[in-house]
Amino acid sequence: MCLILFAYKDHPDYSMIVAANRDEYYQRPTLALDFWEDAPDILAGRDLEAKGTWLGMSRTGRIAALTNFRGAAPPLTDPPSRGELIRDFLAGKTSPEDYLQRVRAMGHQYNGFNLLAGEGNALCHYSNRGSGVSDFKPGIYGLSNDTLGSQWPKIVKGKAGFARMISGETPLSVEALFELLEDRSFPPDDALPPDDPGRDMARIVSPLFVEGQHYGTRSSSVILIKKTGEVTFAERTFVHHEEGSVEQEIRKFEFVVQ
Repeated sequence: MCLILFAYKDHPDYSMIVAANRDEYYQRPTLALDFWEDAPDILAGRDLEAKGTWLGMSRTGRIAALTNFRGAAPPLTDPPSRGELIRDFLAGKTSPEDYLQRVRAMGHQYNGFNLLAGEGNALCHYSNRGSGVSDFKPGIYGLSNDTLGSQWPKIVKGKAGFARMISGETPLSVEALFELLEDRSFPPDDALPPDDPGRDMARIVSPLFVEGQHYGTRSSSVILIKKTGEVTFAERTFVHHEEGSVEQEIRKFEFVVQ
């Protein structure tokens, strides 16, 4: 997951609204959004290489999302899967803060990541490239492949469009959020980090919707959680075929938090 926009306790009807894009290599095997056979309370897509996920919810209202961290640190050799961190939280009962404190104690074992974990009236964040566990106050946030609060162009632009919907200036709907996430426009070159050692890649991934030759946005997700406990979780997947065609599918699930 490379872009997560979310409004937490900042709307009269919804306790949380999420709009997120997952960027990945096109050939990495993935299952689309569904309830898992081996964990029927978990609703998420699934990475078939590591068996984890990047964004998911449970029937009990637990929610978690993860972005990889883009930086100069060399990758670890044979680290555990970061996607397992989401699966373990969704399947467990530990509070978000306690769970992230536990992850913090072993965070050095993983390649860089940001992890969001929430349930009920708590939503927390931890990054193993940051200083510790923090909780969110009501507001609108954006998170990509850097520290929370980074002003990457895609975050700034995404939050602005997101805020217009939250405020009622433009309509709020699953379809409108999908449209926001499909913005392929590039920022000017001088808006990119000037000292980024991977500047060519930084430009490729700078739009909200990434479209590279072998790597790009594989799915867009929207989650609407009403204060009454009603949940709408929708996913639009983009399947890239070898001959160059792209197949789209939308899946939508609705349930009430148990």
